[in-house]
Amino acid sequence: MNDLLNIFLESTFNFSVHGFLLAHFLLVTYFIGVIISVRRPVGVAFAWILIVMTFPIIGICLYVLIGERPVGRKLTRKITRMNREYEKITEDMRTMYAADKLKLPIEARSFSLLAESNNGTPVVAGNKVELHTNSLQILQLFIDEINQAKESLHLEFYIWALGGDADRVGEAVITAAKRGVKCKVLLDSLGSSAWFKSKWPARFRNAGIEVTEALPIQIGRFQFRRADLRLHRKILVIDNAIVWTGSMNLVDPRTFKQDSGVGEWVDAMVRVEGPVAAHFELTFAFDWSVDNPKITNFRDQKPSIAPCVGGVIAQEFASGPVYRDDILYQVMLSAIIDAQEELTITTPYFGPDDGLMQALMATARRGVKVTLIVPKLNDSKLVTWSSRSYYEDLLNSGAHIAEFYGGLLHTKSLLVDQKAAIFGSVNFDQRSLRLNFEISLIVYDEVFCAGLEKLVESYMAQSDYVDPQVWAKRPKWHRYLENAAHLTSPLL
Repeated sequence: MNDLLNIFLESTFNFSVHGFLLAHFLLVTYFIGVIISVRRPVGVAFAWILIVMTFPIIGICLYVLIGERPVGRKLTRKITRMNREYEKITEDMRTMYAADKLKLPIEARSFSLLAESNNGTPVVAGNKVELHTNSLQILQLFIDEINQAKESLHLEFYIWALGGDADRVGEAVITAAKRGVKCKVLLDSLGSSAWFKSKWPARFRNAGIEVTEALPIQIGRFQFRRADLRLHRKILVIDNAIVWTGSMNLVDPRTFKQDSGVGEWVDAMVRVEGPVAAHFELTFAFDWSVDNPKITNFRDQKPSIAPCVGGVIAQEFASGPVYRDDILYQVMLSAIIDAQEELTITTPYFGPDDGLMQALMATARRGVKVTLIVPKLNDSKLVTWSSRSYYEDLLNSGAHIAEFYGGLLHTKSLLVDQKAAIFGSVNFDQRSLRLNFEISLIVYDEVFCAGLEKLVESYMAQSDYVDPQVWAKRPKWHRYLENAAHLTSPLL
């Protein structure tokens, strides 16, 4: 009797083990099939396959959460529908400003065409562009501009942090609303989660300010909407005539993330006055319409055109998943390839794919002075080690790498031959290039580029250059850690 029982238990156990192994094999095989079914960069695909095979439960959960790029079926349909309506407006803009493109140097015209392709906005002349580099002064200028607003205030940011002078900006917006200025505030759900949990949303709405939460994270909908696609833009539009944009969120650097051990965040913004401000207003209107559930169409959103106030030719450049897919990547790649004398990149997070790395290395090897400026200390250890995995190849190709020690360098810029600059919210990593909703200003102006060059030089004065010979002698365990972190770079 006992023998029969043992045989039965053993058979049951073996059946359970075989059943588990079969279920494990089928599940992993299914998700590998799902990964392969979507055409994506090879490194990204292999990284996900490795994770799913090595850590099936964790890997599959992560893939469900962040493996795809969907924003949800309902939101995708809304974006697609509104993009058709948006296209009519941008088509009129491209016709209206066709002559301004002829004011560009011949070598810049094709680049501007790429930036406006796939339903983008064109270059426009007649702008005044000012570069601002002191965060506290920028916050005070925000307050001054808000206090002078007459008709409308539109704020769109990834983070609105509590405390310090960021609260003073909020008080100024409330005061503006009470005197009759129409105010709209669009903030990312994740980046501004603390703000949405505070007293500020109720105070804003009580003052007549419209508030919308962009890309809210909804438990139970991860299988339909990727949780980490974020609205990463930074835009403040005043009276449809003045726009501020750049790398800075609505944060006071004296109080923001002071427990991260990296010092104060170092940012820069541009104040733009002129016709291109209307293009930023259009992007805000599009984002507002997409994220506001009460709005179903994007009709009658064409902004009025601000008068010409300067001589700068500039181009607003918005990007994001679902619409304008991969245009940002192509613009960055083209900018690197177009450089003839000098290419300087500042970014807090550096994680290019193989295509961008090959372009950077080739550009350095053909004699262009390529300089990468990144923070020495980062708020993400994984990003730090992953970024350093690229150093050796860049250094061997002749590029220069400067590690900024004056805080967390958060400025995002790309300067080409001191003739053109891409300046805005875009990090030089795959999250910004392929996942987030980003905004940049492309400036075709040597005077502005000279000012940006001075800012870059001030960063380099507070940086340690990475010595290729010293770097080659770093401990072996550093290499292993860098290479291990590099495997995650497509997913960061």
